[in-house]
This record gives sequence, structure tokens and C-alpha cells, in this order.
Amino acid sequence: MEPEAGIPIPRNPSSLSWVNLSKNLILAYQSFGVVYGDLSTSPLYVYTSIFKGKLQTHLNEDAIFGAFSLIFWTLTLIPLLKYVFIVLSADDNGEGGTFALYSLLCRHAKLSLLPNQQAADEELSAYKYGPSSHTIASSPLKRFLEKYKRLRTALLIVVLFGACMVIGDGVLTPAISVLSAVSGLKVAESKLNNGELLLIACVILVGLFALQHFGTHRVAFMFAPVVIIWLVSIFSIGLYNTISWNPKVVRALSPYYIIKFFRETGKDGWISLGGILLSITGTEAMFADLGHFTALSIRVAFAFVIYPCLVVQYMGQAAFLSQHLDQTPRSFFESIPDPVYWPVFVIATLAAIVGSQAVITATFSIIKQCHALGCFPRVKVVHTSKHIYGQIYIPEINWILMILTLAITIGFQDTTMIGNAYGLACMTVMFVTTFLMALVIIFVWQKSVFLAAAFLFLFWFIEGVYLSAALMKVPQGGWVPLVLSFVFTIVMYVWHYGTRKKYTFDLHNKVSLKWLLGLGPSLGIVRVPGIGLIYSELATGVPAIFSHFVTNLPAFHNVLVFVCVKSVPVPYVSPDERFLIGRVCPRPYRMYRCIVRYGYKDIHRDIGDFESQLIQSIAEFIHREAVEPQFSTSESSSFDGRMAVISTKTLQSSSSLMVSEQEDVDVGISIQSSKSPTLQSLRLVYDDENPQIRKRHVRFQLPSSPGIDPAVREELMDLIQAKEAGVAYILGHSYVKARRSSSYLKKIVIDIGYSFLRKNCRGPAVALNIPHISLIEVGMIYYV
Repeated sequence: MEPEAGIPIPRNPSSLSWVNLSKNLILAYQSFGVVYGDLSTSPLYVYTSIFKGKLQTHLNEDAIFGAFSLIFWTLTLIPLLKYVFIVLSADDNGEGGTFALYSLLCRHAKLSLLPNQQAADEELSAYKYGPSSHTIASSPLKRFLEKYKRLRTALLIVVLFGACMVIGDGVLTPAISVLSAVSGLKVAESKLNNGELLLIACVILVGLFALQHFGTHRVAFMFAPVVIIWLVSIFSIGLYNTISWNPKVVRALSPYYIIKFFRETGKDGWISLGGILLSITGTEAMFADLGHFTALSIRVAFAFVIYPCLVVQYMGQAAFLSQHLDQTPRSFFESIPDPVYWPVFVIATLAAIVGSQAVITATFSIIKQCHALGCFPRVKVVHTSKHIYGQIYIPEINWILMILTLAITIGFQDTTMIGNAYGLACMTVMFVTTFLMALVIIFVWQKSVFLAAAFLFLFWFIEGVYLSAALMKVPQGGWVPLVLSFVFTIVMYVWHYGTRKKYTFDLHNKVSLKWLLGLGPSLGIVRVPGIGLIYSELATGVPAIFSHFVTNLPAFHNVLVFVCVKSVPVPYVSPDERFLIGRVCPRPYRMYRCIVRYGYKDIHRDIGDFESQLIQSIAEFIHREAVEPQFSTSESSSFDGRMAVISTKTLQSSSSLMVSEQEDVDVGISIQSSKSPTLQSLRLVYDDENPQIRKRHVRFQLPSSPGIDPAVREELMDLIQAKEAGVAYILGHSYVKARRSSSYLKKIVIDIGYSFLRKNCRGPAVALNIPHISLIEVGMIYYV
């Protein structure tokens, strides 16, 4: 393939590696503003949370050194060893997070509960990520999980619960970070009361959530310098405090001080682990935000900058506290040397805002993934960057997070209680990630069960100790993430259950192909000019809604296309593999199927492009069917199920149709072609309100090729004429109800829960970008 003109191609391998390195260094710089804000602001509140309550009775130099030793080894074992060296390697084509791991597992074992998988999906280039799954086909564990539906349901609930804890983090992080930073005012300005501090914190929080619509890319460049200045500040203060107050603190890097700590503090020391784990809050963002950066950039940023800065800062605070045992309530701000107090306070407040940004971004990412995999109601997803995939903003979720964060900030007004909730949420997410990683090691990496078990038990033991300590604090604020996660998990599972039941109903009530063939090419009704796009969630067969149409309407379009917009468990589907085209009935029926496949991170295309690409794809299918034997049909064969991937590259070089584009400048000319004055006025109003929809008009023509088959030429001409006559979008407006014989619980879930969510989320027509002027909706009741 020839390189494009004007673009220099580096021939030297070293120049290529330099380009790659510089790109990763730029991404590492950006990651400070998005990924590490939360992790780097933990020193604001960690020691305050540890030495709260009964541990104050054990307050001495050894206890301080033991706490620092625990923080050091926790930072080393979990963020550095587990996440940087192991978990970041388990990306799904560059994407991370709980659902990325679940997506990988669903592709390497049949764990998905939604029965819309097709063999053609496995041919996607992004599908076979990692080693081939053939060698583990006989794995007993794999067969065991695939055999029992309850186990697969339990796995989904675990994944949903983990995802919901990330959402809980998105609520708690802004509250604790901003409140901790603002509390520094009380050290310098003792006149301020708690109410005034609370008001300042709430104003900052409202401003933070209002910034979200600008997008991650702009926020990253704006916030990255703040975090870098903050890291330099905490490193310098930590180094200064270590040298000035107690250089002996370096000895506490030895795990001997951990043993000594527990020997002296006993149960009180174990309960204080809930405060220790706050030193690693924000670690999950490294994995969840992976799609915005690269694994190498995140590793470089953590290993060479974040980790040493945090270790030196915690060491310095421990050195200061060992000489000032009465300063634990506001240890960070008290340890700042007076000459630099105010600059550090300002940068601490800004860093706390950035820290909140990391988890809010991760929350948007996880909800987009949940939605794409059928586990969250339809919400508006705004892609904030035209150049960088995966950078999104969800307005509804943003404002829900803001309301919940303000409620928690005003309700608790205490960083220790919010810290109890926050620690529990973070450790639960890590616990779930460890479990999913063990399954990935077996099914995706194809390593031995013993290696996976060693990984699982090592990290479950460490995290289990912390989790048990965090659970002890459920009455003191720890109940918040549990309640939030329970509510969100119920919402997600109800939506997934209802979607699954609706799909199963469609699957069991498909229209018989014999019935369609018996009607003949006219389908027993008048076929009028135009194309009818019948939207359905079915990837195979003719949906029940079609027979509903045929029996109630006296006419139908000349060309019918059954369109299924489907999410595949991969992050991105290449545009060359997006369209899967097939024929539903013999050629005279003019009935086709189009499956449009999107990954859980993909942007749904503009409807104008979609129409043109669909027509070109069908034309290319008709052309290929005529010339390639594998696509040829016979009257005796099945007319449903034969699909072909139509590549956009093929369309550009294809000779099936000639495409010409023209700008729709003179709107009046196109309107005058309509005979009805009422329709003319309606069209005028519509065009005034929706100018962006009528940017250009695409016309198709048949190439003047003498060798083309007459039957193919006739079919292509029918397709072009139907396109010129207009495209109608036909969508079922479904009402889902539980059967009378259903259990009481199922009736509550479907008739109340699922129906409420469907009424209050975005409609399918809006989600699919269907123009209202071309939309036909027909109501149908699903008894599931």
C-alpha cells in the first residue's frame, strides 16, 4: 500500500521507537490530570483517619512508624505489583475496567446471558484478542460455568456490583477530597466555623460538576500541571519533614514495624486498617481510565513519579507526627512549613478537584460500557473529542452524581465518616477485580488454574484483611456505598432482565419463513415505492412486529430491510466490519437484513451517512451474490441466515453503484416537488428546526457496464428508485408486561421496575438518531 503524499514515513526503527516513546510521555503527562488526582490527594486525610478513635490510646513513635510501614507495603503490593504489573496487562483492545474484563471473559467462554451472539461476531478482528480459545475448549471449569445459568447470573451480579461500587466512588471521592482540602482553612483561620467551610466545599463541588461538559481532553491539559505542582510540593514537604524532624523514619520501610504495630495495638490496630486503605483509593482509576491513555503511559507515570512522591510524603508526615503526637487531627496541614502554607493550601484544593475528576471520568466510562452491554437504561452519551475515542460525558449521570455528592457532604460534614464509606467502596471494587482477573488468567491468558489460584488467594488475603476492617465501620458511614451500590445494581439487573425477556419473546415468536413465502413476492398487499427500514433487536429471523404490520396495513414498501443495531462484546468494531448484509427471502421479494455492529465504546454514526452506506452495502451484496458462488441462492436452500460482511473499503472501489453528492442549498426546489401544500408547510417547518439533517443529498446511479446480469441490474434499479422515493423508519413501540401466571416478584420487576425505567429513559428512536419526520411507530404488547 502506497503512503499518502506529504506524510513522511520514518525508515529508521529508532525513530519509530522515539515517536512511540514521545507519544507515551505526552499521554503520561495527561494521565496526571485524569487518572492520578485521586490517588495523589490521599495524604490529605490518611493519617487523620488512621488515628481516630481507640487507636489514639496507642499513640507513640512506634505506632506512627508502624502505620507508615503499612502504608508503604500497601502501596507496593496493590497499586504497584497488582495493578501496574499484572492487571494493566489484561486490557480489552486497550480498554480497562470491570466490564472490559467481563467482555473478555464472555468472548473466551459462553458466559453472556443475552442470546444474540452469532458466529459472524467471532470473525471480528477485535474479537480474537489474546491467545486463541481453542486450547481451553475442554477446560472443566469452563464447562462447569457454561452449564449452569445460575452461575452465569451470579457472575453478572458480581460484575454489576463491582461496577456500581465505581459509581459509589464517583459520589464519595469529590466529597472527601474537597472537604479535606477546605478543612485546611481552619488551621490558618480558626475564626471560620464548620458551616462556612461546608458552604465553600459545596460551591467548589457544584463548580466541578459544571466543568464536566468540557470533556476529559481539555480538563486533562488544564489539570495535569496542577497535579504535577502538587506532587512536587508533597515530595518536597515530605523530604523536608523527614530530614528536619526524624530521619530514623526510614527504618519503618522494614515490615518488622508492621509486626510490632499489631503486637502493640491488637484489635484497635486491625480496625485502623480502614484508614490505611485510604492511601490506595483511586488505584482502580488506573485501570478504569485505561481507554483514555495507554498501559505504558500509566505505568511510567506511576512507577517513576506517583509512587516515589507518595512514599516520601507519607514518610515525612510520619516523621513530623512522631515529634508532634497531638497534631493527628489535621496532620497534613500542620506539617506544612509556615512560609509555604498558603501556596500549598491553594494547590491542595485544586488537586482535590482534580482527584474528583479521575473517578467521575471512570464513572462515565463504566456506565457507557454497562449501557452498551444491555445493563443500563438508555442515556445521552456526549463524545467530547472528535479526535480521541472514548472521551465522553453523560449529562443525566453527572447531575445525579452532583446531587448525591452534595447530600453526603452536607449529611456527614466529617471526612472520617465519608472515609469509612469511601474505603469500603474502593476495596470492594479491588476485590471484584481480583476475582475477575483470576478468571482472565485461566480463560484468556490460558495459564494454569494453580497460577490463577495463587494470584487469587494472595491478593484476596491482603484485600480481605482490609475489607474486614472496612466492614467493621458500616454503622459509622460504611453503609452509604452499600446502599448506593444496591440501588444501582437493582436498576442494572432489572434493565438487563427485562431486555433479556423481551429478546427471548421476540426469538420465540418469530414469523415463519414458510408463511412469508406462501404470501408471494407481493406479501399479499400493495407494494408502494420507497424503502422500509424495520428496526428489530433480532439478529436472525423476522420479528413478530412485521406480521403485526402486514395484517394491519394495506400497503408496504417495495424494498424492506430488517435492521438490527447490535452491541458486540468488543470495545470497537472497525468501520470495515460494521455492516453484515443478507437476504431474507428469494430475490423477487426485495427483502434484506442488515446487522449494524457497534462495540461498547463506539460512536453511533450520523443517520445521513447510515442511509447512504446501507444502500451501498445492499448493492454490493447483490453484486457479490451474483458473481461469487458462495453467495448464490437456490430455491431449496434457507433464505435466512446467509450474511456477508461488506467493507467500507470495498464500497469505495466498488463498481456496484456510482455515487454523486450535492449540497442542499435551495430548499424551496425540493419542497415544491410535493403536491400537498400541508406537507410543504410541514417540511418547511421541519427543515427550519433541523437544518443539520439536510446538509447534503446523495444520488446513486448504475454504472454503464454491459456485462451486468439483467436480473441484478433490475434489482439494483429497484433499490435506487426506492431510495429516491424515500426512506421510512419503522419501529415497534413495545409495552412489556408479565404474564398472568408469573410469580409476584416477576410482576413487580417487569410491570413496575422495568416499565418505569423504559418510560423514563431515552426512547429507542432518539438513541438510534432516527429523524422523527420519517418515523413510523406501532404499539405492541409483549407478555413475557
